Order: sequence, then C-alpha cells, then structure tokens
Amino acid sequence: MIYGNIHNEFFEQQAAVLPKPLCEALHFLKDADLVGHETGAFPMELGGVSMILQVMDLETSPRDTHYPEIHRKYVDLQLFVSGGPEVATFFTDRGEETIRENLLDSPRDIVFYENRPETAGLEGCVIMHPGDYAIYFPWDVHVPGQSDANGPKNYRKIVLKVPMAACL
Repeated sequence: MIYGNIHNEFFEQQAAVLPKPLCEALHFLKDADLVGHETGAFPMELGGVSMILQVMDLETSPRDTHYPEIHRKYVDLQLFVSGGPEVATFFTDRGEETIRENLLDSPRDIVFYENRPETAGLEGCVIMHPGDYAIYFPWDVHVPGQSDANGPKNYRKIVLKVPMAACL
C-alpha cells in the first residue's frame, strides 16, 4: 500500500518510482478535473493500457458496517476528492482470512472477507482528506469508507483500476 497527496512537494518523485502505468494513472488523477464528473464506472485508456475509472459519491459509516476487501487483477488507485474525511484501514493478506463473498470473476474483481477480531490489531490506518491518494496492490487488504469519531460524512472518491499485469 502506498499513501500520499497530489499536492505534496515530492509528488513527482513519488510518482516516478512507480511502474509506468501507475505513474501515468496518478498524473491523470492529479491533472484531470473530476470534481464535477458524473458518477459511475467508465472504461478508459492511458498509455495503451485499458483501465477502469470509477467516480463515487459515498457516505462514511462505522467500521463494523464494512468488510475487508481485496482485488487480484487490478491495482486500486484511490483519490479522495472532496468531503469527508474517510478513514481507511489496511493489512497484508496472509492467506488466513475467511471469504464472505467472492466476486473475482465479475467485473468488480473483488473478494470480501469476514471481519475477525484478531485482524483489528493488524490494521494500519490512513485518514483520507482531499488530495490524498492510496494505492492498494493485490496483496493489500483494505477497508475503505469508515467514519471518524465525528460520525458519517459525505465524500467523493475517484478510483482508477490499473491492471496488475501491466505493472509487471
């Protein structure tokens, strides 16, 4: 998992160390004006790589209303655009999780895991504010969309799904 902010003075260096498709995707998210973009999922291409752009208007909610998720075919590049904040927790997939729902063969490319009390101690946490991004690789279990201590908040998030195979 990689975490940063598109307005950070080291943004160019942060982007430069990424595989080319992720670097291009991160620059696209920084440069595109997606605040007013319609919601939904949209196929797109950057640098000859087919990707999926998701524009989402959501509301945060307590941690216990979310299930850990993971993707296998795509790297999730998530940019927090407005509202919030959003609390996102994450941990490494050690192969010990119980599958709640497997949708890997669907266009969503997602597995939801059951919540486990013993996982809580393994979770790292980032608090997403406008301009923050998180990159989740296929081994990064993540739990986005959580509210902070101030309760539910509306927010807009952009997710660019980049094929993992294009990053190798």
